[in-house]
Amino acid sequence: MKLGVCYYPEQWPEAWWRDDAMRMAEIGIKRVRIGEFAWSRLEPEQGRFEWGWLDRAIEVLVAQGLEIVLGTPTATPPKWLIDLYPDVLAHDRNGRVRRFGSRRHYDFSSEVYKRESARITLALAERYGSHPGIVAWQTDNEYGCHDTVESYSPAATAAFRRWLEDKYSTIGALNSAWGSVFWSMEFGSFGEVDLPNLTVTEANPAHRLDFQRFSSDQVVAFNRVQTDILRAHSPGQDILHNFMGFFTAFDHYAVGADLDVATWDSYPLGFLEQGWWDGETKNRYLRQGHPDIAGFHHDLYRGMCVGRRWQVMEQQPGPVNWAPYNPSPLPGMVRLWTWEAFAHGAEVVSYFRWRQAPFAQEQMHAGLLRPDSSLDWAAHEAMQVSAETRRLGELAHERDDVALVFDYSAKWVLDIQRQGADFDYFRLCFEWYGVLRRLGLNVDIVPPHADLSEYRLIVCPSLPIVGASFVEELKRSEGVVVFGPRCGSKTSDYRIPDGLPPGDLQALMGAKVLRVESLRPGFEEPVLDGGAVIRWIEHLSLDGAEVLAATVSGLPVWIRKGRCRSLAAWGDEALVFRLMEEAAAAAALKTVHLPRDLRLRSSKDMIFAFNYGPDSVDLAEVFEGVSGFDFQLGGSVLKPAEIAAWWCAASVDLDLDSSHKGDRNE
Repeated sequence: MKLGVCYYPEQWPEAWWRDDAMRMAEIGIKRVRIGEFAWSRLEPEQGRFEWGWLDRAIEVLVAQGLEIVLGTPTATPPKWLIDLYPDVLAHDRNGRVRRFGSRRHYDFSSEVYKRESARITLALAERYGSHPGIVAWQTDNEYGCHDTVESYSPAATAAFRRWLEDKYSTIGALNSAWGSVFWSMEFGSFGEVDLPNLTVTEANPAHRLDFQRFSSDQVVAFNRVQTDILRAHSPGQDILHNFMGFFTAFDHYAVGADLDVATWDSYPLGFLEQGWWDGETKNRYLRQGHPDIAGFHHDLYRGMCVGRRWQVMEQQPGPVNWAPYNPSPLPGMVRLWTWEAFAHGAEVVSYFRWRQAPFAQEQMHAGLLRPDSSLDWAAHEAMQVSAETRRLGELAHERDDVALVFDYSAKWVLDIQRQGADFDYFRLCFEWYGVLRRLGLNVDIVPPHADLSEYRLIVCPSLPIVGASFVEELKRSEGVVVFGPRCGSKTSDYRIPDGLPPGDLQALMGAKVLRVESLRPGFEEPVLDGGAVIRWIEHLSLDGAEVLAATVSGLPVWIRKGRCRSLAAWGDEALVFRLMEEAAAAAALKTVHLPRDLRLRSSKDMIFAFNYGPDSVDLAEVFEGVSGFDFQLGGSVLKPAEIAAWWCAASVDLDLDSSHKGDRNE
């Protein structure tokens, strides 16, 4: 449980560096990320490197006992490179060049840029690969930020055609897979295939899906060039990348396969402002962030790499500069966010940034220090966490009992043809995750190719394309399985399956889908015994499934066959809460109805509670009859933005089956 910070020595007078490093150590910072935006200072002109300043910066930081994460600077190619090779610039979906003047101004499909990126990465690796102060490397920065995964350039067009030829071999196979006979869209050669933009109306969905797959593969290939170089020249050092929140434009699991550690950039207030929530919700959590934003992403990125190692590379310390509105965190929230990450298993929580910049694009983004170098509020909370981590020591973590299956390609498939304007895959997964957390359950978010054998409850909010290996994995597992709407609704070629949805899942689900409806905002179809259907409902033909819940009009929405349950609709919170509680009980999992704003997270030895709400919460009331909490942090009453942590001693282990059953909507 180390604290870190993002630092940019090239942006500050060298005379400040030593004092900065000393103050970092005094605060309790152990790790510093540098270099990821410094290409113009490292190589002012092609082939002329200026290493001296970086050598000195590293030595100053290491002299204070700080560990270094060194970033490759490929997110910000310098002006001289753009002038020499203008074709490295990406094109937007309207075909316009995305010009120099900010960041991420490159095209993943540019062979020239891949070469230049490899060259600067190699130069860094050869100079610093064996430096004892460098403990990890970060590749690039926030792949895809600012809508940069997809490019509609000549380079992308040529690369996409090669990708299609590798996949299909013959143009006839492509035409067949895409159903190109529809609207006379057949191609005579791969050289005729353009990118799926600027069409009169909707482009072929199979064409769009393949372009999304291709674009994702380009990110994976670009990252692999760097990881291969770094492994060869810096053996034994961790390689990581900083992913983002609510971002799905490429397959993060595929990038994660080449990393040792997944990190992500946590900005709960900014994400809340950019999200789908209504004004009432945004106002309630204005200075805290939604209770599930951080937790969802912690659990997502914990499952990104084979070793399940993860960190927070950028933790919001104050107001940001990029959201529609930028409130300040409630006092205590930076501490809460930090401890919540550690409770979910983070190795490092690193704050962005050390000092607020008084210039350029991010001058309104807070840091641990203000522009005048005085300590901002978050620095004091970081010092508090540092002292607390020393007192508590390390936390041990185990695999959780609940798996939520999350698939990036599912997001692409369902976005291409939503069929209902507000059917959003990420939102569906997020809402189901929130219900599971409100039931007091720890959740692992896993890819479809994960080993599911040890999970007692396996939740699939939606998987439109399911592979044979996934079906076999479910058959081998012994856990209770829950399917959501649109599972098995498409083939890998973006067709309706033969025999109708859910395709290969029919035998497990015991039903097929005859028709689907998307429902207008504000319309609710009540469900008998509580809850309602919103947004989406499927008309089923049952084949061995038992109806557990139906709408008042008689449509079955919650069915069961053996260990498998299916929700053939988008349920409101009350319905999903009721059904997940039933599934958890079938899986012999203990549950509790947590208040709306309280979240729990258990490590192997300790239970943490986090209050995201505007009102105090008394744990003694939440867990009636439980006494003798051995509190290590906080106490029974949690004020807003406060946390509590206590040992999981047998005498105070929470018997959640008999816990307080409060109003699930309170």
